[in-house]
Amino acid sequence: MTSISPIRVALVDDQQLVRSGLGMLINSQPDLNVVLQAGNGIEALAGLSATAADVILMDVRMPGMDGLETTRKLMERTKAAPAGSWLAELKIVVLTTFDLDEYALAAIQAGASGFLLKDAPPEELLGAIRTVYAGDAVIAPSTTRRLLDHVAPMLSAPSPANDAHTAAVASLTGREHEVFVLIANGLSNPEIARQLFVSEATVKTHVGHILAKLNARDRVQVVVIAYETGIVTPR
Repeated sequence: MTSISPIRVALVDDQQLVRSGLGMLINSQPDLNVVLQAGNGIEALAGLSATAADVILMDVRMPGMDGLETTRKLMERTKAAPAGSWLAELKIVVLTTFDLDEYALAAIQAGASGFLLKDAPPEELLGAIRTVYAGDAVIAPSTTRRLLDHVAPMLSAPSPANDAHTAAVASLTGREHEVFVLIANGLSNPEIARQLFVSEATVKTHVGHILAKLNARDRVQVVVIAYETGIVTPR
C-alpha cells in the first residue's frame, strides 16, 4: 500500500497565538502538514517562493500586506505557473472574524476558494482544508451563502464583467447549465451525480467544461458568477 503525501498547509496570520493553535490542530492530523507560517502577506510571498504548499489559510486583516492584496499577488503567480505545478493548483481559504465581511467577498472575487470564520469548530476547519484541496465542493457553503446573499444587489449590478459572464453562461449546453445551477446551489459532485442519475466521472467532465467556459478558477467563482448573472438570487 503506497502512502499518500499529506496536504501541505501554509498559515498566514499576524497573531502568533492563532498560528500556533491552528498549527497544532492541523499537525495533529495524519493527512495534513503545516509547511509554512507567516505573520503577514510580505512574509507569506517570500516563504512561498521557497516552500511549496497546497492550501493557504489566510487572515484577511494584517499589517504590512493584508490577505486581500496577498491573494491577488498569489493569483498572479498561479496564472503564470506551469499547468500541473503546485503553484498552479494552489488554493486559498480566507479566515475572517465576520461572516458579512466585504474583505472576504473581495478575496473570493480575487481568487480565494472561500472563507471560514476564525471561531469555526475544529472539524469544520479541517474539513474545509480537505474539501478545498479535493476541489469537489464549495467550502462552508452556509457562511459563503450568507455573505453572497448579503451583497447580491452589488454583485448583480450591470457591468462589463457581468455582460461577459452572461455571454459565457449562455454558451453552456443544456446539461452543463443544469450542473452549473446545482454547483451554484452548493451541491458537491456526488450529490449532483445522484440528482442527475449520472456517474461522478461524468459530473467531473461537465464541471471541467463549465470552469473552462466561464473562465472560473474553481467552484466558488462559479457561485459568484451565478449571483452576478441572476441564476441564483438571495433566499
